[in-house]
Amino acid sequence: MALLLLLLLLFLLCGGYLAWAGDPFAYFDWEVSYLTARPLGVAQKVIAINGQFPGPPLNVTTNWNVVVNVRNALDEPLLLTFHGLQQRRTPWQDGVLGTNCPIPPGWNWTYTFQAKDQVGSFFYSPSASPLHRAAGGYGGIVVNNREVIPIPFPFPDGGDLTLFLGDWYARSHRDLRRSLDAGAPLGTPDGVLINGLGPYRHNDSLVPDGIVYERINVDPGRTYRLRVHNVGVSASLNFRIQGHSLLLVETEGSYTSQQNYTNMDIHVGQSYSFLVTMDQNASTDYYVVASARFVDASTVDKLTGVAILHYSNSQGPASGPLPDAPDDQYDTAFSINQARSIRWNVTASGARPNPQGSFHYGDITVTDVYLLQSRPPELIDGKLRSTINGISYIAPSTPLVLAQLFNVPGVYKMDFPNHPMNRLPKVDTSIINGTYKGFMEIIFQNNATAVQSYHLDGYAFFVVGMDYGLWTENSRGTYNKWDGVARSTIQVFPGAWTAVLVFLDNAGIWNLRVENLDSWYQGQELYISVVNPEEDHRDKTGLPLPDNTIFCGALSSLQREQSHRFQYSGASRAWEMVSAVAVLTAWLAATWL
Repeated sequence: MALLLLLLLLFLLCGGYLAWAGDPFAYFDWEVSYLTARPLGVAQKVIAINGQFPGPPLNVTTNWNVVVNVRNALDEPLLLTFHGLQQRRTPWQDGVLGTNCPIPPGWNWTYTFQAKDQVGSFFYSPSASPLHRAAGGYGGIVVNNREVIPIPFPFPDGGDLTLFLGDWYARSHRDLRRSLDAGAPLGTPDGVLINGLGPYRHNDSLVPDGIVYERINVDPGRTYRLRVHNVGVSASLNFRIQGHSLLLVETEGSYTSQQNYTNMDIHVGQSYSFLVTMDQNASTDYYVVASARFVDASTVDKLTGVAILHYSNSQGPASGPLPDAPDDQYDTAFSINQARSIRWNVTASGARPNPQGSFHYGDITVTDVYLLQSRPPELIDGKLRSTINGISYIAPSTPLVLAQLFNVPGVYKMDFPNHPMNRLPKVDTSIINGTYKGFMEIIFQNNATAVQSYHLDGYAFFVVGMDYGLWTENSRGTYNKWDGVARSTIQVFPGAWTAVLVFLDNAGIWNLRVENLDSWYQGQELYISVVNPEEDHRDKTGLPLPDNTIFCGALSSLQREQSHRFQYSGASRAWEMVSAVAVLTAWLAATWL
């Protein structure tokens, strides 16, 4: 008994970290609630975690077991998704409506998963309603290398710095939702935030007085690793630092060939790591800029976020004009060529000691091909919807994974078309039947008018091709079959296509979605079912049903009476909850139907 008390005391003193035999466990206890903030000088409610906006970091090491207790103190059902973490064989913890019933207001729910064979920079964000992220609720994830595996660059002696970039609306996420429900576009954002704060007043006529801005404190001569995430609504952002080079070293869990950039286009949902050396003379501070791309010139100044890089020996405030963005607001040529320049570092070790390039993806035979075409939003049954291959996804009240496990009929159809169909668009719950350990080629064809980003949960995919026009069979002749970077979020330019290859070795049902929140809300997503035929038919995911599963929809009757009050009870089971299925079903119906 005394030993148990001592271990518990050590757990509390270490801020939530405690190592057991084997792979260590990391514990996090988060309360998600509203917070009044003034990011653009106007008071509004944002979604905070433990009173922080952005939320606290999730910092772990490869193969650690992660336990995140989430208490939902919002007035709406909540899910969190861990963007880019592959969560091997644990779709139960994915945190999207196809895999989890949302956490009702006042409930606790505990995510338990392993950062298996991963390293790099990721983020978490709310996902029960796509537009929750427009109100915040996001935070950074760092998965560090094990000590036995070196990073493929000199250790940054200044440490890590995390930056969240994103376009921002002064309107609430509910107002944004109402606009889309009424068939109206969201309109121009009100600004761009850096770490949840508005722009530095670099120009008195453009930036009103009294806005709090981000100041990044650094020491001269040191090198820092900047982990930069675009967590915005829909805008692609160009990131740059006055007078400093950005040495790209990693993106979404893959070490890249190391190249210097003066600026980088970061599209919504994407994450990058740069090494930045503080090698300037510090006669002044320096501007850190994130400005919207491919927007009307009259709105660029409004959609520019500015933070300050402050050397400890700085002699004065930043001065002069902001560093220039690429001079091609109406032409994506610069951006597409920059994207093609990002390559996999095939000689570096990733999460394992073998080189990343030891997986020769170019030699694997493709088993399934899906050409996924998006179009501008269109009316379906009187509502404006976004589609993939003419289908606008509608989330059922029973999550797909639960419906599959319990053989609930009529929840979904396994008939998603592998190419655009010549028929009227429709709303449906249609998913892809993937082949376990098959190799899928996915071509995203963007026939809409804006840059789109696509993200796949549960996997990293190899980016092998990107070009203008319509994809054809002959386009494969341009594929990069050697060092195409492996990542989880890729941009697709308007009037262009992007091709990826993915090895379907992770059993479960996994979400493939557009990261632009307006299009995601309007149905531009689908799911891929990957069933391991060697697993028991009642256990298609490879892991048993979690003890703390929330049941809803057709399985509501399975929900046990549980206490929603916080009560720590171990690594794999904690903080259970009471039944409130009616709240879930009503909310799902109001939000998605």
